[in-house]
Amino acid sequence: MATRYHLRLPDPALARGPIASLSFHSVGAEGFAEELQAALRSPALFERWRDLQEDPDGVEPTLGAVDPAAVVTGEQADLSVRLQATTVLPGAVFKHRLRLLAGSHWELRDVTSA
Repeated sequence: MATRYHLRLPDPALARGPIASLSFHSVGAEGFAEELQAALRSPALFERWRDLQEDPDGVEPTLGAVDPAAVVTGEQADLSVRLQATTVLPGAVFKHRLRLLAGSHWELRDVTSA
């Protein structure tokens, strides 16, 4: 069953992960939504992160799960960005991708079933 995550990036300029090559590069709501959607639909972000690990073969393979049908929308809300992501990925995988993209500069506002 799909889950809908309601997120907020309170300061989009700070929404960057700890590894620049893996983090968000966008500055607008639409760009953030596109980047997160790509990270959920494709294994590319996970694979780039895994390759940076000391023991890539030791990384838990379930973190590499993807959802080709994931949908993310974004809207500008004053100075912040609101994102809504709908996916069947487990919460741990979803949050791992967000931490890679935005570091700790995001807020989970609500979770509902889709």
